[in-house]
Amino acid sequence: MNKLIIFDLDGTLTDSAPGITNCARLALQKMGYPEYTQEELNTFVGPPLQVHFVEFAHMNAEQVDEAVRLFRERYDAVGKFENSVYPGIPELLKRLKKAGCLVTIATSKPEKFALQIADHFALTPYFDCIAGATMDESHNRKPLIIEDVLRSTGYLDKREQAVMIGDRKYDILGAKEKGIRSIGAAYGYGSREELEEAGADRIAASVEELGELLLGPEVKNEEQ
Repeated sequence: MNKLIIFDLDGTLTDSAPGITNCARLALQKMGYPEYTQEELNTFVGPPLQVHFVEFAHMNAEQVDEAVRLFRERYDAVGKFENSVYPGIPELLKRLKKAGCLVTIATSKPEKFALQIADHFALTPYFDCIAGATMDESHNRKPLIIEDVLRSTGYLDKREQAVMIGDRKYDILGAKEKGIRSIGAAYGYGSREELEEAGADRIAASVEELGELLLGPEVKNEEQ
């Protein structure tokens, strides 16, 4: 049975694209880049920010530092709360806790912001651990953050009981690198094809299906 449940945050627990893409758009505009489509900007949901500015706009190190500064300036003020929890997520977290699971977050978002977002949406009580990147993003790779969760929960030697849930290839590849199973959240911002190509063990098309993969069908008259 899955005893340690590791969730990605953006695109898996919350629909965070509005805040992330608004901040990315502003940073790119201020730096003189052309206008991008919403679909193009949606690719900022998931990967580490510094890495994606390089991949997306071919920035050099100095440009990346400025883009991240501009992004964070707006994100810290308003962008982090241009966000909403996916319907059904609080109920699923409640069921997981009731079943005796350890419920955690591993996100490439700076841990400071992840904690603030969890507090804002009253999700913090459901989590045994919330792990994220450092603010300077020197520690931002998903495998490293998954390792942080495994270490802090005592599951380094019980990886067979852990599962990573995320909507992008970075979550699936990070889980593979750390020797744990994965479930792709196809209701998020990564396509089913992306998740399949990355090697997700299972794929959930909805929050309800994710719950069934983790716990089986919900008993509708179950006491909440």
